[in-house]
Amino acid sequence: MTDAAVSGYVARPAGDGPHPGLVVVHEAFGLNANMRESADALAAAGYVVLAVDLFAGRNRALCLARIFGGIMLRPLDHGAVGELRESLDWLADQTDVDARRLGAVGFCMGGSLVLAMACTDDRLAAVAPFYAMTPRPAEALARACPVVGSYPGNDFTAGQGRRLEAELSRRDVPHDIRIYDGAKHSFMNDHGRSHDPAAASDAWRRMLAFLGERLGPLPPPPT
Repeated sequence: MTDAAVSGYVARPAGDGPHPGLVVVHEAFGLNANMRESADALAAAGYVVLAVDLFAGRNRALCLARIFGGIMLRPLDHGAVGELRESLDWLADQTDVDARRLGAVGFCMGGSLVLAMACTDDRLAAVAPFYAMTPRPAEALARACPVVGSYPGNDFTAGQGRRLEAELSRRDVPHDIRIYDGAKHSFMNDHGRSHDPAAASDAWRRMLAFLGERLGPLPPPPT
């Protein structure tokens, strides 16, 4: 799928909907087979999924420099965050999506981006970052939607996970943060050498349960 503002891979569940919608944001490897398979698995769980391609039509190295520069210098308001808002616009406009039930899932770089979205876009009902950096300033997390996060114990992001849990607890933001001892960076990627089947299976189960509670069917309006 490509239009003037949004590029990516779309996966849809069976049935007419309206379904909840998820934006999925890739790690530094880009929109690869692993990301497409994750989108398909989320669609099978009942979500309309837009797995974005932040590198589409551009030089990957320059994109990475721009995105990581934005994450470091302007964590909550830079170009990639703006592109993801446009992706959320596109998803919310789909006829088979319930725009009141939107979430985001991200991995590494993508996890950092969905945490920034959690603090700046009130359309999101929940986000699921994996091995992500915690947004700055920490005070911004007071505005965050509920967060289910998964971090590898054998990785520099483990400290970020601990910090995120502490900051969300301090601000009474609903969350489920878990650090998997022995797991390594990109443990969710079953195409890579760091894949950890046990940690990945548990993290996926927790994510679906958390998202399901917050993006599940809404009660009918009062008559």
